[in-house]
Amino acid sequence: QVQLVESGGGSVQAGRSLTLSCAASGNTGGRYCVAWFRQPPGKEREGFAAIHTGGNTYYANSVKGRFTVSQVNANNTVYLHMNSLKPEDTAMYYCAAQLGLCSWYLIERSNDWNYWGQGTQVTVSS
Repeated sequence: QVQLVESGGGSVQAGRSLTLSCAASGNTGGRYCVAWFRQPPGKEREGFAAIHTGGNTYYANSVKGRFTVSQVNANNTVYLHMNSLKPEDTAMYYCAAQLGLCSWYLIERSNDWNYWGQGTQVTVSS
């Protein structure tokens, strides 16, 4: 069993930066794909970034160049560094994880993940 907890959300002005964290606990042995999903109000949840705990990262075009995913293996934490935030980035942000490699097939879907965090709200005002 693995538990994920997101933190770091809040309300910021457009153009500013915010960093979210996804902390894992429990039986965290092995290599995982950890992905970030977001769900704007009234819309479906969608994946936009991921990192394999071996080091490779993945980004959707909507965030590429603005968002960065990183990890600190020592404390089983994945970070999402968000720069140049836009109002359309407003959403509930979730992290998800499963054993094995990342793939765009998985990142584009929200029902094939073993573990989910509870979400953290990010609101960007113009």
